[in-house]
Amino acid sequence: QLQLVESGGGLVQPGGSLRLSCAASGFTSVYYAIGWFRQAPGKERDGVSCISSSGGSTNYTDSVKGRFTISRDNAKNAVYLQMNSLKPEDAAVYYCGVVRVVYNQCVMIRADFGSWGQGTQVTVSS
Repeated sequence: QLQLVESGGGLVQPGGSLRLSCAASGFTSVYYAIGWFRQAPGKERDGVSCISSSGGSTNYTDSVKGRFTISRDNAKNAVYLQMNSLKPEDAAVYYCGVVRVVYNQCVMIRADFGSWGQGTQVTVSS
């Protein structure tokens, strides 16, 4: 069974940077498009970014464009989210998960691959 484990979160000041990791185990992740999602207290869990299985196609929600970069290293069975210029509104628990693909483009809609993991907490505060 494919399992994804998030890490890399922490406490940063506004304008700071973090690099999140999504490590796959139990199964290779190279065949799957992977997305990052986040959920702040009292809010819905929304898609942040996604990347195709090859890494050739990426997608971002408008609020993070130009600040976040998703990438993957299939040799390491991992997906990353580089977050720069962090804002307080970016604070949330970040999750990764398999996402759907439409016409070879990833979409930030989670596929049916079981329950969410524990996520990793990102706190942005002065």
